[in-house]
Amino acid sequence: PGDALLVTIERMTPNRKTGWTYSPLAPGVLDPSVLAELPKRERHEWAIDAEAGTVKLLEPSARIKDWSFPFAPMMGCFGVAPERGQAISTATSGANGGNMDYRLFGPGATIAFPVFVDGALFFLGDGHACQGDGEIAGTGVETSFEVEFTVKLLKKQNLRWPRCETETDLLVIASGRPLDQPLQFATTELLRWVGDALGVDPIEASHLLGQAVRYDIANVFNPAYCVAARLEKTELTRAMSFRNRG
Repeated sequence: PGDALLVTIERMTPNRKTGWTYSPLAPGVLDPSVLAELPKRERHEWAIDAEAGTVKLLEPSARIKDWSFPFAPMMGCFGVAPERGQAISTATSGANGGNMDYRLFGPGATIAFPVFVDGALFFLGDGHACQGDGEIAGTGVETSFEVEFTVKLLKKQNLRWPRCETETDLLVIASGRPLDQPLQFATTELLRWVGDALGVDPIEASHLLGQAVRYDIANVFNPAYCVAARLEKTELTRAMSFRNRG
C-alpha cells in the first residue's frame, strides 16, 4: 500500500471476428421526455476486421449499409483491489480503477494504479473493438482479445487516482457521481502531478492547466461516472523548457 502498479498495454489482438452493442442510446444520456418514444433496446452484431482496421454492422439497414468505424481496441475494465477491504463490483469504478471504459486505454498506454492492499491484486477484462466517449450506448463494440501487458512496481508514490501516459498525453482519470465530482478529483490529481513534474506551486501549475487542460467524459453509463483530465505532452515540455531557461 502506497506504491503504484504501472501497467502498460502492449498488444490487443481480437480472437473472434464479431462483437456486439445495444441500441438505441442508454436512457441515462437522453432527455427523459423522449424515452417513451424510443424503440426497445436491442442487441446488434458487428463484424471486426482487424487487418482492414474496420468495424461494421452485420445486418445494417439500407440507409447505413456503407457505414464503418475504425478498429480501435481498448480495455474497458482493469485495476487493482480497492481500499479498506471493500468488495466492489467490476461493473463500477473508483480510485482503484475498474470499469472506466476510457477510449484511450489501448495499446501503448501506461497506467499507474494506486496500490491499496498487499499484492495489488490486478485484474483486467472487458475488451472493446471500438467505442466513443462516455460509452453512451451502454457498451462499446464488446468482444474478446488476447492481451499482452507488462507490470512494474513504483515505490512510495501515494497516488490518489489512476494516472496515465500515452504517446501524446498525460492524464488522470477519476470516478464519482454526479459528474462534477470526478472532474474535481481528476483536476486535483493532475494539478499535483504537474506541480511535482515541473517543481512549481499550485498557482503556477494553475496557469498551465487553466489554458491547456482538456477534459474527456470517459463513462456516463456505469454506476460511477468517469472523467479524464488530460494535458498534451507538448504543453508540459514547453513549460519545462521555459522553467529550465528561467
